[in-house]
Amino acid sequence: MKRIGLLSDTHGYLHPKIFNFFSECDEIWHAGDIGNFETSAKLSEFKILRAVYGNIDGTEIRATHPRIQRFYCEEVSVMMTHIGGYPGRYEKDIKPLLQAEKPKLFIAGHSHILKVIYDQKLGLLHMNPGAAGKSGLHKVITFVRFVIDGQNIRDLEVFEAERLNKEMGY
Repeated sequence: MKRIGLLSDTHGYLHPKIFNFFSECDEIWHAGDIGNFETSAKLSEFKILRAVYGNIDGTEIRATHPRIQRFYCEEVSVMMTHIGGYPGRYEKDIKPLLQAEKPKLFIAGHSHILKVIYDQKLGLLHMNPGAAGKSGLHKVITFVRFVIDGQNIRDLEVFEAERLNKEMGY
């Protein structure tokens, strides 16, 4: 059994409650737009970090994290990327990979919208943890944690915090 903390779109900001919310997690997965190397370093000092780079990430992040990660956690095949779309609207270069590799769990970020959707056609669970940072149009900061136990993905919990007006710039 593994406890996973999942976040995306930090844009160089780590909410003060991230470390408490992820304290019982075994690993943290970051679905891109990390923002800077310091953010990646803080997370990897705290827990095992699996991350992909996003469209705002520079050469330092791109040198240490791939665009797409494929791995197994317990008995669950996982594919994670930043810009991947979601069921019915996958990115054109991602859909053939999903069809060929058939992951059980597909994780993407980028939209800043929290989504957890089961894709009946591809037989996979799609997760987008929303945005954990202060940059973007979202009004609520979100990140999630869940358990992978053998072949089962369960016990999903969502952290939500309203962005303060001063964080949003008005």
